[in-house]
Amino acid sequence: MADLVLGDNHTVFVEALVTVLPQRGLNVLDTAHSITETVRSVRRNKPDVCVLERFFTDGDSLNHLDEITAAGGSRMRVLLLTADPDAEGMRRAMREGAIGYVTKMCGLTALVEAVGKAAAGEPVTRLPRFPDGRRTGVSLPNNRDRASPRMSLTPREQDCLRLLVSGARTTTMAKQLGVSSTTVRTHVQALLGKLGVHSRLEAATFAVRHSLLEPPDEEDEAG
Repeated sequence: MADLVLGDNHTVFVEALVTVLPQRGLNVLDTAHSITETVRSVRRNKPDVCVLERFFTDGDSLNHLDEITAAGGSRMRVLLLTADPDAEGMRRAMREGAIGYVTKMCGLTALVEAVGKAAAGEPVTRLPRFPDGRRTGVSLPNNRDRASPRMSLTPREQDCLRLLVSGARTTTMAKQLGVSSTTVRTHVQALLGKLGVHSRLEAATFAVRHSLLEPPDEEDEAG
């Protein structure tokens, strides 16, 4: 049985894995919800595999792979599990020491198989296959375009997006914003459409990747 640390800031997703993975023969030692927490956890627990989300509120985990790997020790393998099907990100992760890169769209069975291979020291990559046969990433706006979706969101939609990134559920969001759950769902559906994504997880990933929650640049304000 492989011992794991799960580093992911999407609470519902993590709770589901903590429930299901032991039924598939995997032992979850600990969970972490930021890069900083992940470093501390792998240093303390020394797992066989660190299953790691790519984008956290405190940064891109690819920029911290050396730190995470050093904290976990030479035996630990890092497996990226992300909502971002980015082929270039996959190549970078493998270059910088990850044992694998798997998207959350690949499903539980594929994840369990990937963890097993990672624990055995076997490289593994899984990107979704699109109808034309390509295995590639989603085309997202570059940094020059990132002001547009941010500026198109209403203040309330920005509040909802910030809470999505933190992993808050609908009921928690409603309580913090002082509105009904129905109103929260309406705002979330609106921001998903404006960002051109299809799920809350994709929206949170998009927001972190494109710095949508950072204060606008001066030129954005002027424009």
